[in-house]
Amino acid sequence: MKDNFKLLNNIDMDLDKYEDLNIDKDKLNPMLFDFQKDVVRWALAKGRACIFAECGLGKTPMQLSWAHQVHLHTGGKVLILAPLSVADQTKREAEKFHYNAKVCEKQKDCIDGINITNYEKLDKFVANEFVGVVLDESSILKSYTGKVRTSIIENFQNVPYKLACTATPAPNDYMELGNHSEFCGVMTRSEMLSMFFVHDGGQTSKWRLKGHAKDVFWQWMASWSVFIDNPSNLGYDGTDYELPNLNIHEIIVDGNEPITESLTLTERRNARKETLELRCKKAADLVNSSDEQWLVWCDLNAEGDRLNELIEESKNVQGSDKNKYKSETMLSFSDEKLKCLISKPQLAGYGMNWQNCHNVIFTGLSDSFEQYYQAVRRCWRFGQTQEVNVYIIISAKEGCVKENIERKQLDFITMRDAMINLTKEITKKELKSTCRLTTPYEANTTMKLPNWEEFE
Repeated sequence: MKDNFKLLNNIDMDLDKYEDLNIDKDKLNPMLFDFQKDVVRWALAKGRACIFAECGLGKTPMQLSWAHQVHLHTGGKVLILAPLSVADQTKREAEKFHYNAKVCEKQKDCIDGINITNYEKLDKFVANEFVGVVLDESSILKSYTGKVRTSIIENFQNVPYKLACTATPAPNDYMELGNHSEFCGVMTRSEMLSMFFVHDGGQTSKWRLKGHAKDVFWQWMASWSVFIDNPSNLGYDGTDYELPNLNIHEIIVDGNEPITESLTLTERRNARKETLELRCKKAADLVNSSDEQWLVWCDLNAEGDRLNELIEESKNVQGSDKNKYKSETMLSFSDEKLKCLISKPQLAGYGMNWQNCHNVIFTGLSDSFEQYYQAVRRCWRFGQTQEVNVYIIISAKEGCVKENIERKQLDFITMRDAMINLTKEITKKELKSTCRLTTPYEANTTMKLPNWEEFE
């Protein structure tokens, strides 16, 4: 991967030679809905853009349409980076929309058109050989000090056309939006913080929007990104975009009331070990007593192994499994050929469309709200026709974990609604825009985050 960095950074790509892609709406795939066509057309005209759309709104067909048009008008290769579990599903979606796309293991596999691979294989590709790149489930950028974030931003900095798509661009804090801005080449994260935010002055690394900068900040966001939770909020027909009821069932296996006091990491681990058998048996009872499909999420390998022993007609997908097995098993679940899929949210909780299933179990929770939210939304998404039942099976001692997830969920909903409400009127106008996105801000000095930011 380091060699790719050197190769790329030695190339001074003339971005001006790539023309604005002002595509007639009628030239886009007729299978797209009106709002999807307008979003794709807008993103093409921008050149570098982000689509922040709720699960089930068609991010995959939109990014495929975008990639197809970039290839069609430049003749170059386009790369779609996706989570491990999603690449083959994206290939299926491409076939459905009549696009020529290929799942690739390495650079030599690539075709002149749409190429799909996993983030894990990034080091096997040379960025400067692509004219366009798509980040599917781009919330992978949220880790500021993460190697993957740095690799993506640095490796693709000179690619002329870029698109990032996710439902959770900032699951915990507005400042995480800066990673997407930096990927698009609009403004670095440090620059964004300096221009629009102020530090809270405490011992934490939290930032808040400057009072006088709020309107300008959201205007700036709407110039390179689109927030969509329902097409109706942007003036489109939202008839087919109503979510069914979501029913949350909490099951405490070793008591009646959750203990919400904070526990040490060791205490939490011990509580999980002590109740592993109880939690797994309870999950197995739910699945084995039903003829319907079930999606079972675990947090530990030991949980997955035991669940697979107890649950009939189940398969367990773990990180150590071969990629072919992972992909085939998940697609088998999509095709309703598998009754119960067992996995971890960090492995299979992103990108997959499982509206075929409406029963979800968590036999363990991590502190990551994003993983929990994305895992639920594999089934509870637009296109789901039945009420979704989510069973959270925990030890009483893990009440603090669930309480933390619920607090983060409330913060996320508040923040998401604010982003949508503050940008929707601007977005309506922006979707009719045909201006290519350039970098409107150039720093005169190199900016650096304070040291404490590294501990975020």
